[in-house]
Amino acid sequence: MVSKTQPTRLEITTAIALAVGGIGGMAGSFAPVANVRQALWAIDGVSLICATSLLTVKYFRRGEDILAAGFLVFTAGETLVLSGTAAGLTASVPSFAAGISLWAAALVLLGLPRAFPIWGRAAGFIAAVLFAVSAARIFWGEVLLPTAAPLPTLGYPFLVVSLAGWIAQQIRPARS
Repeated sequence: MVSKTQPTRLEITTAIALAVGGIGGMAGSFAPVANVRQALWAIDGVSLICATSLLTVKYFRRGEDILAAGFLVFTAGETLVLSGTAAGLTASVPSFAAGISLWAAALVLLGLPRAFPIWGRAAGFIAAVLFAVSAARIFWGEVLLPTAAPLPTLGYPFLVVSLAGWIAQQIRPARS
């Protein structure tokens, strides 16, 4: 068996896309102007969709079905979130709620196997709860904007820590 000592180009590309997504998402959350926020969130969304699609294929090929399914569900959720971005905050609420409910499910699926660092999985579980509560409030009829505090904004840093765990797994050398 060949031992992996360096990340592949595909793993590096995936890690970069995850980092761009995390940075773009957080920056967009604090952007003071709507068009800047929407542009940053578009970059975030496209980057995360590309990265999680690549991770879906990677884990599917390895036969790690729970991880592949988790990344597939995350991709679907991010697609829904991205679809409302250009519409502005208020108009994006329905697709945002659907998207973050899928994020929550995906983060649980991705945290079950021990494939990622414990700190990233723990952050993912916390984010999942925060996003599930936010989505439930919206589905119950509350108009909860994507920038509302404390929820859903409190979930974003935990999501980014979870993304960092995925990045760490992509760039670390394999154990021998």
